[in-house]
Amino acid sequence: MLTRLVVAALFALLAIPAQAVMTIEIVGGASNRIPIAILPFGAKQAERASTEPKLDIAEVVASDLGRSGYFRLVDGKDSVSPSEPKVLSLPVWKERGADAVLMGQVLPVSDGKLEVRFWLLDAVRQTELKAMAYVSSPASLRVVAHKIADAVHEVLLGEPGSYSGRIAYILKRNSRYELQVADADSQNAVTITASPEPLISPAWSPDGRRLAYVSFEDKKPVVYVQNLADGKRIAVAKFRGSNSAPAWSPDSRKLAVTLSKDDTSQIYMLDIETGATTRFTHGGALDTEPLFSPDGRWLFFTSNRGGTPQIYKASLIDGSASRVTFEGGYNVSPALSPDGKTLAFVHRRDARFHVAVMDLASGQMQVLTDTVHDESPSFAPNGRQILYATLVNGRGVLATVSVDGKIRQRLSQSGDLREPTWGH
Repeated sequence: MLTRLVVAALFALLAIPAQAVMTIEIVGGASNRIPIAILPFGAKQAERASTEPKLDIAEVVASDLGRSGYFRLVDGKDSVSPSEPKVLSLPVWKERGADAVLMGQVLPVSDGKLEVRFWLLDAVRQTELKAMAYVSSPASLRVVAHKIADAVHEVLLGEPGSYSGRIAYILKRNSRYELQVADADSQNAVTITASPEPLISPAWSPDGRRLAYVSFEDKKPVVYVQNLADGKRIAVAKFRGSNSAPAWSPDSRKLAVTLSKDDTSQIYMLDIETGATTRFTHGGALDTEPLFSPDGRWLFFTSNRGGTPQIYKASLIDGSASRVTFEGGYNVSPALSPDGKTLAFVHRRDARFHVAVMDLASGQMQVLTDTVHDESPSFAPNGRQILYATLVNGRGVLATVSVDGKIRQRLSQSGDLREPTWGH
């Protein structure tokens, strides 16, 4: 994550204002969207009072799929899912323009829990594509809805969905900073920690159970790791000088961090269990924003060792480094796709900051965004979208863009959000 408060002389990116209650505005979409009808999930008539969930599962699924840009919703709100799929007249939905139909039922089970059944049906071939059931507490029905959206996405598009993932970001509310975690659709936001001093650089552990971040609560940047289950946290890097830019190793045992305790800002490896640090980069240049490759073979980072801020990669075996970005004089904030094949970063062009991607095999680069000031790119778990922060019409927002640049969304808010990162 961008450590602009620590290394502002090199990476002086604007602190972007954003808002707290998010709504979604789709500004681009796929050319051939799949038409799907999503019927309200039904409940047994005799048990409807106790079974009917307060959360509209179909509405959440429809929102997930609709905002992806890959699906066109065929209105199904005037219908209710029958008790079983054989009762549903698929030819009727084909005539209404749907290629697929999603229907479901909510049934009571023991201990006050609910069983959510769903069927995904092919209206053209009149066949069943998928049928599953989840048992959940009423409080977790939104999670179930996101998982259903993931399943629909995977069946119809042949790739995993990312609707059940989570995002973390920094919210500045008046003079207070909060690290928040929310569902991928921005709902269910929870404050993980808060401080009157700045919080920056949140980073998810690979297993999604912990967050590393930087806090200035001690009047200097200190790296913390916090457990999301019980809220416990520890200061893992509190050395003399600056402690910043944490990045998790694939096995979650180490953090790469930027420290200035011995020299100019350099990258160190920190063993979380023992606290031992080992210096990784050397020299008089400013090295920061480390990032492990998913296979654990490489460390990507930003450095001015060539004169301007560029992205480099170094072998985790022998430390040998090579430059990755060459187009333009400013490329920072590396992020890697889950398969390690695509690099996202912030690229400056004509005094504007955009999210760009590079195919690491060919070196081919593509600028994805056309806004003025973008920062903190982060891949979705399925690698198909990139979450980032931007500035639009003088107002800060979070946004997503597909890796081909064809599908873009803006998430409008009413606060000051920055440095988003997508977790599992």
